[in-house]
Amino acid sequence: MLTGIDHLVIAVPDLDAAVASYRALGFTVIPGGRHTVGTHNALVPFADGAYLELIAFYEPNPAHRWWWPLQRGGGLVDFCAATDGLASDVAAWRAAGVALADPAPMTRRRPDGYEVQWVLAIPAEEQRGVVPFLIEDRTPRAERVPTGVTHPNGVQGVDTLAVAVAALDRARGWYAAALHQPGEPMERPELGARGHRFALGPHYVELLAPTSETGPVADWLRRRGPSPYAASLRTGGATRGPLDPSQTAGARLTLVGGGP
Repeated sequence: MLTGIDHLVIAVPDLDAAVASYRALGFTVIPGGRHTVGTHNALVPFADGAYLELIAFYEPNPAHRWWWPLQRGGGLVDFCAATDGLASDVAAWRAAGVALADPAPMTRRRPDGYEVQWVLAIPAEEQRGVVPFLIEDRTPRAERVPTGVTHPNGVQGVDTLAVAVAALDRARGWYAAALHQPGEPMERPELGARGHRFALGPHYVELLAPTSETGPVADWLRRRGPSPYAASLRTGGATRGPLDPSQTAGARLTLVGGGP
């Protein structure tokens, strides 16, 4: 079953600059390493087990699913759900109507030379960022995601990921069938949107569709298409509210109260 959001993917044009900026915001950032597909990353791991992945390209790869989202502005471009039963979860999402590819092995070489290994099941491009890609570790998860990391700004985990969708009923149907829950109807008038909220382990995913042609979610869909829109992070620190997108590589991140 899915155990929660594994990580949020933040595509950045320059990894070193993004690392420096996130550290200036009070996050502890851990060097990740290099993938064989032309990307390298750094991690912002949280006490709740989730993390932010800052990812950039060290060489061009237009075939990569995050290459073109980065060209359109980057920031939040995708998200991953952790599973303790990859085969059964792949079957559940496929039965719900999601086109998940067959699970494929992946690796990342850490700066210390250790090769981290995992298996991914990735949805079709038209569903990228609307439904999660799924991950199951082959090497111990603690080798992929550092534990015991604290942050000067007090952030402790992910609260909610908001995803902009064009066809709410269709996306809600995928989640309801795969997660065996109906979703909680919700209104977001400040975004000109309405949607449904689903629990994903200790985290939440909100599917938001526009109710106004001039609202922020409608504008996002015109510019970026269905994809992650914003995320809130739980903090025990004094600083609350939205972070400056110029310091988060374009990711809409808000700090809210509450622990993991």
